[in-house]
Amino acid sequence: MTVIGMLHHRGDPKTVIKSYAYAAVAKAEGAKFYYFSPGKVNFTNRTIKGQVYEDGKWIERIMPFPDVIYNAGSPEKLAKSKQIIQKLKENIPFTTQSIGNKWNVQERLKEAKAFANYLIPSEIIKSAESFFKFTAAFEKVVFKPIDGRKGKGILFITKKTNGFHVQTDSNSKFYTTQQLNNLIKEKVKTNTYILQPYISSVTKSGQVFDFRLHVQKNGEGKWVITTIYPRIAPMGSIIANINNGGYTNYLDPFLEQEFNEEAYNIRRTLEHFSLSLAQHLDELQMALYDEVIDEIGIDVGLDKNQKIWIYEVNWRPGCPPAFYLELDVVMNTIRYAMYLAKNQNAIKAQIRQLKRKKDEEKMKIPIIAITGSAGKTTSKAFLASILSKKWNVFESKDYWNTTEHTKKHADEIKSSSYEAVVLEYGMAYPGVITEHCRIIKPNISIVTNIGLAHVGNFNSDIRGVAHAKSELIHGMDQHGILVVNKDDANSRYLETQRFKGKILTVGIKSAANYRAYDVNYAKEGMRFKIKLKGQVLQLFIPILGEHHVYNALNAIAVADHLGFSPMDIKAGLLFKKPPRRLTIYNCKNNITVIDDTVHSHPQGVRAAIDVLSNIGKRRNIAIIGQMRELGDLREAEYRKVGDYVTSKKIDYLITYGFRTEEIGNQAKAKGFPPQNVYHFTDKDKLHDLLLKIVRQDDTILVKGASKTNMFETVKFLDQTYG
Repeated sequence: MTVIGMLHHRGDPKTVIKSYAYAAVAKAEGAKFYYFSPGKVNFTNRTIKGQVYEDGKWIERIMPFPDVIYNAGSPEKLAKSKQIIQKLKENIPFTTQSIGNKWNVQERLKEAKAFANYLIPSEIIKSAESFFKFTAAFEKVVFKPIDGRKGKGILFITKKTNGFHVQTDSNSKFYTTQQLNNLIKEKVKTNTYILQPYISSVTKSGQVFDFRLHVQKNGEGKWVITTIYPRIAPMGSIIANINNGGYTNYLDPFLEQEFNEEAYNIRRTLEHFSLSLAQHLDELQMALYDEVIDEIGIDVGLDKNQKIWIYEVNWRPGCPPAFYLELDVVMNTIRYAMYLAKNQNAIKAQIRQLKRKKDEEKMKIPIIAITGSAGKTTSKAFLASILSKKWNVFESKDYWNTTEHTKKHADEIKSSSYEAVVLEYGMAYPGVITEHCRIIKPNISIVTNIGLAHVGNFNSDIRGVAHAKSELIHGMDQHGILVVNKDDANSRYLETQRFKGKILTVGIKSAANYRAYDVNYAKEGMRFKIKLKGQVLQLFIPILGEHHVYNALNAIAVADHLGFSPMDIKAGLLFKKPPRRLTIYNCKNNITVIDDTVHSHPQGVRAAIDVLSNIGKRRNIAIIGQMRELGDLREAEYRKVGDYVTSKKIDYLITYGFRTEEIGNQAKAKGFPPQNVYHFTDKDKLHDLLLKIVRQDDTILVKGASKTNMFETVKFLDQTYG
């Protein structure tokens, strides 16, 4: 006969109503059952002072250690008995293992490539700044405590033209941006909050609803559906939780009323989803903790396209609101406890087999390498940000793109359990990218563009640059994925003829697999549209310049290929921008400084001038530093930049460094006012000029490569007008 011990933090079973049901069902199933709390355990003689239910009352008895323990108490209350419980676990199998709070479950499910698309993109909010960054992409959001229960403490926030509409369950209030800023600051001081896009799951009559999917393991150790039922919020409320006035309905009548002929398909979808997700979470628990789980409650919404979205997963879901279902829950629990007691060796063998399978899967992770004359770091940052919405991602540090860096990355990757790797492969000479690929061979590659960076090292021939960049195509997995820029004329020189994998194209001006359109400047970023998975997405990136839309497209192409949802992509594009790449400083007297002082080549200079021309409020001042390694093309390319300055809305042109006066001379030749053109080789004199000419409302671009130390001018402007 199997002996089941019910562990609870309370000493008296009469205060735990469900203990009666468990005692009765255990007896009916032929098991011996008793109730106990941690303080009653005696490890010396392996006995427990427990309570047995006999003849309608609880009787205290000295009992032997049980064959299995049903873990029924509050984790928080049992925490003070952690050592006792851990020692019990070493001797006796436990049912009902914790899978963590909302965020822990979210992080675990990111590992599930099959289920991550059902997750609502979520961020832990640590500051008001990160909150408002999120609302730039999502106009309606849910702000909730990480350990909240029963719908308490949730804010539903909608962005309006002149502020925000904030709704709790049934109360609403309008907040200005400053008022909401103060509210968010106060909340994150005292608790940890999660922010998510709002998913609209409403009935035909406009009532908010969700589904509770309750699944358990049965007496054969297999997952079964205990129940699925809808929960409907009262009219005007946005929380369907029963503790907040929501009510339940039977599943079939509800589906038939709301979805007509689709009712049967939706029911089957919910059933398959609940069992599949339970199995997956069980496998994760085995792989991570050598434990099995036996019961979960899953709360899901259904949007207007009938797509399932996971709201929460609870590992201790409580009984459904019907007596006969409560007995079903108890019966499954008791039968599974009996199964667990008798099948420990088989379960341990299953865990070992699963861990071997997981280890084999780790060998097949996406390894993504990015090269190109411009946009490597930003494309990498966009892509890593999106992938990290679901996976544990290795991202190389900004500008760590030499072969020595790649050797260090190889060592780090080997010793960790990453699910994707995103790297930059830089080069200045032939053969360098071949060496990168020898160290770490990618199976997905991006060539951002072919430009004039380092062209002086290739006999001033752009085709030499393309040939060197093509080393990535030759050195990667020949059946992998390659992303190229359809709008970049020089990318036609890339050597793709023998590549056997799939080529994905990105573009704005040309037809491409991933094409952006309606590209516009917004406040401190860009907005654009793209058609993805049959739907039109409005996207925002928090960095200025049309050229960065291409970098975002590179990331979108790879993420979409890897199965990331449009919602993940939209959230991931709110990335942490690499430093000194079109960084905006808002100074006193409404003066704006644009810092773009990492790299400098003709293509990048023109892109930065575009940004200056588009965001300038009054007068625009362009400060352009020397461009290196242009070889024999230097003079011609400097003249082209001079032409470009003349065609844009630029009021002052200041050049700095060796031979850069050629830019100003060409601009003057094309009609730029000569009195507004200056050239310096001494930064102090350049700064003296700025003190004389900079006025209120001016916008100043500082563009130059790191080696020319143009950031010193940014610091000067910040110190002077900061």
